[in-house]
Amino acid sequence: MSHDHDDRPGLNAAQAEAALNPPPGRVGGDLVTETLQGLGAATVFGVSGRPAPGLSGALRRSALAYVELGAENNAAFAADAYGRITGEVAVLLLTAGPGALAALPALQEAAAASAPVLAVCAQVPAAGLGGRRHGHPRELRDQQASFREVVKSVHPVRTASQIPSAIAAAWESALTAPHGPVWVEIPEDVLRAETVLPPVSALDATPRELYPRPELTLVAADLLARAARPAIIAGGGVVRADATGKLRALAERIAAPVATTYGGKGAFPWKHPLSLRSWPGDPRVTELLEAADVLLVVGSGLGALSSGGHTFAPRGRVVQIEADAGKLEANHPALGIHSDAREALDALLDAVEPREDATAADRVRTTLETAPDPAAAAQGPGPDARVLAAVRAALPDTAPSFWDLTPLTTLAWSAFDTRRPNTMHSAQGAGGSGYALPSATGAAFADPTTPVLAVTGEDDAPHTAAELTTARRYGLPVTWLLVDGDGPGASGVQDGGPDALRPDLVALAESLGVPALRSTPASLATDLTTALRAPGPSVIVLRAR
Repeated sequence: MSHDHDDRPGLNAAQAEAALNPPPGRVGGDLVTETLQGLGAATVFGVSGRPAPGLSGALRRSALAYVELGAENNAAFAADAYGRITGEVAVLLLTAGPGALAALPALQEAAAASAPVLAVCAQVPAAGLGGRRHGHPRELRDQQASFREVVKSVHPVRTASQIPSAIAAAWESALTAPHGPVWVEIPEDVLRAETVLPPVSALDATPRELYPRPELTLVAADLLARAARPAIIAGGGVVRADATGKLRALAERIAAPVATTYGGKGAFPWKHPLSLRSWPGDPRVTELLEAADVLLVVGSGLGALSSGGHTFAPRGRVVQIEADAGKLEANHPALGIHSDAREALDALLDAVEPREDATAADRVRTTLETAPDPAAAAQGPGPDARVLAAVRAALPDTAPSFWDLTPLTTLAWSAFDTRRPNTMHSAQGAGGSGYALPSATGAAFADPTTPVLAVTGEDDAPHTAAELTTARRYGLPVTWLLVDGDGPGASGVQDGGPDALRPDLVALAESLGVPALRSTPASLATDLTTALRAPGPSVIVLRAR
């Protein structure tokens, strides 16, 4: 039996010479950087001055750009955002023990958002693994165990020759639907030890495609074509799969109203005649979705945040398309289709018969007209609606924004018109503070030509204010909007309490060489427009009056 090996990667003359005569002075860390470059990485994230042992020199010898942030969690948030914006693997370098654990909340956020982050973490020397020896600095008895339930896959390394294959396998895992963070762990002595292995050249880490089963596509297409009142809920999986165009085509073909979850904002045009906009929200929109005789859920597991705290109760047949098999039917009985959203929608478009329904757009319009505007309803305690309108007016349609969890953010989930997919991001997984600024920093590295907005409550700003130095050092076009605790998005802190001890963030920013000003709702649109158009970072502190 003959075998055709023509598809195997080969070596050019320079690579063959380097393989036979490896350059001197290389260590295990060089195998890491060579592998990452061979897979297509150009940028890696880490902590200022402290890459993992053995990697400092390797990074200098490589063509990789090492982006330094002030803390491990912030570096992981930056990598998360880089992965979301580019759709490519974002590489994160971590030291063992406390440095690794500090990044855990951000990796949990990446897992919730299916962001392809590849964390390369050092580990204690190989002789100390498995408890054989103790007393190593930064030692954790079982470091992998701290991350195994958070990341998508774990890839331990014990020898230098295992490094390229482990990183390639992790890379493939990160990019195979559902995307997610992955973990590579390498002992410090392996990273530092000299190696005579040839430079890494030929690698194959092609992600596996996740196609729908044809019999399920056939049944789903038949249900949708024969439905009297179909409806669609689109989640973040539609955005991540770059399937927004196919979603729109399917909705128009079967005349189905479409609501997006908060994670799916931008998956369907806000002002389309079939658009129910962001959901969950008003009970009238919920009733329309619950009353659908066939409800297509694409790219969402309908978790707590995407179902009004699990109060959503569809009465018709549910068809669920989800790349994460564990989320299929996790919250509602359904015809579960395990597939990438783009592939499944493409298959449905080929199979479904057009459905005529002249009343669908009328039902959407009536529902939206009778449902109270969430922005207008929020005008009681503070001018949130005016603030949100000012942000929308100032922010370019293609500019990404990153939001810490504030009352203004929860309003934006319902009322903010995300005019392009993949441009509004918020901390919905770990839910902690300190997400917005380091994430905006990572997004700015993904595309330095586009301004980026970070929105944070002023009370939470000190958590990540140090990353202004990162934005300043690299000249990144990041505008940080700080919402006053007594104004829009108020935290309810009273005068004389902890609120009185907040630092002067305008003065802090200026001390770091970052332009900063105080704004009001009336002047915010102008101030924000100016800041977003200016080069480099800027800070705006929004006051209630």
